[in-house]
Amino acid sequence: MTTLRSVPEARTAAGRGGRTTALVLATAGLAVNFWAWALLSPLGPVYKELLALSPLEVSVLVAVPIVVGSLGRIALGALTDRYGGRLMFGVASLLGAAPVVFLAFARNYSTLLAGGLVLGLTGATFAIGVPYVNAWFPPERRGLALGIFGMGNIGTAISGFATPWLADRFGRPVPFFVVAAALIAIGLAFLAIGRDASPARPVTEPFLTRFLAAARRRDTRELAGMYALTFGGFVAFGVYLPLYLKSVYGLATTDAAARAAGFVLLATLARPVGGWLADRIGGELVLGGALGTVSVCAVIVSFAPAMPLATVGFLTMATALGLGNGAVFALLGRAVPAPMVGSATGVVGAAGGLGGFLPPIVMGLINQGTGSYAIGLMLLATMAFGAFIYCWFTLRPRGWARPVPADLHAIR
Repeated sequence: MTTLRSVPEARTAAGRGGRTTALVLATAGLAVNFWAWALLSPLGPVYKELLALSPLEVSVLVAVPIVVGSLGRIALGALTDRYGGRLMFGVASLLGAAPVVFLAFARNYSTLLAGGLVLGLTGATFAIGVPYVNAWFPPERRGLALGIFGMGNIGTAISGFATPWLADRFGRPVPFFVVAAALIAIGLAFLAIGRDASPARPVTEPFLTRFLAAARRRDTRELAGMYALTFGGFVAFGVYLPLYLKSVYGLATTDAAARAAGFVLLATLARPVGGWLADRIGGELVLGGALGTVSVCAVIVSFAPAMPLATVGFLTMATALGLGNGAVFALLGRAVPAPMVGSATGVVGAAGGLGGFLPPIVMGLINQGTGSYAIGLMLLATMAFGAFIYCWFTLRPRGWARPVPADLHAIR
């Protein structure tokens, strides 16, 4: 005999199913887009040899998609507030396939830079996913949900493992064709079966007004600085670690790329743990502990210790960066009003991406000038320690587990 459920029960079940579908789609979409975003990094040593590039030229090549993806988050986050995550994720993924196919045929440094410039769009999709997922979950579960979504960072690890293997086995253009097909598939999936938690509301404020409103918030600026270190460190090591390991420890290209992918994988798996812990003990505590750990590990690896100790140092740092990433967006989901989460995510996400853009350039310049990476790693240790002090003695006593205004007008 079939038992009819009440209307509230049916709606609750439908809500659970909608949340699950939205989270799976967003996480898969981020993974595919981040694989695309990180396509050039694992092939950096290959391009260096084929085109006789200097360390600085390689650093610029792998960093260009990062800076474009960072700044693009500002625009995509604001557009998501207006048009909704389903449409924006679908369209952005489909458009991202174009530069990927272009790069498959690139044969010189200038065309690689041009393709990398447009490729940055795929990295900007992070600013679509955060408000899209955030709207589906209640505040007490957003840390974990956003942490799971953040596991889409695993696309960078997939790129580290799969891109060099596909290029070696089947030819350099093949990984680009595979990623382009995946982008088209995920874009069509969003448009076909994805849906927003609620219909996109008309937004009357101009883009600049909404952006400045988010940027003026103290909590947005503070989280932007913290994310520049945690996510910036994650991205910087994800793209530069293959070159670093090959230069300092003499590893083969595939071995160095695999180890870098392991770094990214561990940081990615730690991200939902950071969000889950932030939901329970407070994001400030998690973030402070992560920053302190990064500082200590950066000092250790700056001395280029033996490979076993270096491995422990880098993997511990990866875990700390992942925990910090999860904590930042758990805090953001509570601190910022729902109608402006996209705009605030754009600001914070842009800072994180820019935090990943500068270190590879700085590391390349330092290595080219001194023949060592030690100074760059000590700079990271110093900045992480300063952020730890600020987090522990300013953010932690203040706390952010407070109600937030219901709409954008309340924060003016």
